[in-house]
Amino acid sequence: MKRVPIAVAHRGDPYRVRENTVASLRSALDRGADAVEIDVRLTRDGVPVLLHDETLKRLWEHERPVRALSWEEVRGLTGGGVPTLAEALATTDGHRVMIDLPGSPDVRAVRRVMGVVREAGAADRVYYCAGADAMLAVRAADPDAEIALTWTTLAPPRPVLLEAVRPRWLNYRFGLVDRLLAERVHGDGCLLSVWTPDTRRSMRRLLEAGVDSITTNRIDVLCAVRAGAAAPGRPGAPARP
Repeated sequence: MKRVPIAVAHRGDPYRVRENTVASLRSALDRGADAVEIDVRLTRDGVPVLLHDETLKRLWEHERPVRALSWEEVRGLTGGGVPTLAEALATTDGHRVMIDLPGSPDVRAVRRVMGVVREAGAADRVYYCAGADAMLAVRAADPDAEIALTWTTLAPPRPVLLEAVRPRWLNYRFGLVDRLLAERVHGDGCLLSVWTPDTRRSMRRLLEAGVDSITTNRIDVLCAVRAGAAAPGRPGAPARP
């Protein structure tokens, strides 16, 4: 029977609720997400918080970089709107979490993030995504960590990199993905995740291509498209046992 792809909510449910907030994560899970993707950066005093951008400008109208602010300053400037990683893990208890590490974090930052995950007892449900440098740091910190190596070109990762990172997933921008790429990734022994298709047409195409996970800003739409593709009698639907 065909594997049912994982539905991952990109930064929560950002079409309805401000991204990377507790309310956004809750909304995504309420709408059927199997997992949520969050972006994590460190404050000046080493607290991992949910934020994609370097600064608070786009979401919170403050120019200063989060790395230049203490956790108390971030909380004050955002009215408590930016959650800590610990708060996000508590909110998503029982669900899978993909932690994106933007901004090429150093080894110290990666170890701090992974330490919070361990302290929360969430290591068995968290996996990490980003480019090669960040994922090499993750692998160095934990030989058992689950990794989704983000890849942005059709040229495949070099075998020496795959050997060093040992990713479970290769994580591609969705426009690069077709059935041939999916077959190549699976042939290399990896699962294929994609980001971030938001139209039904793109979602259907990716399901037909055989991807294993889709990260989207429209989690309710993805769940509906996935359910329709799996319905008996539909093209591509799995046979009844």
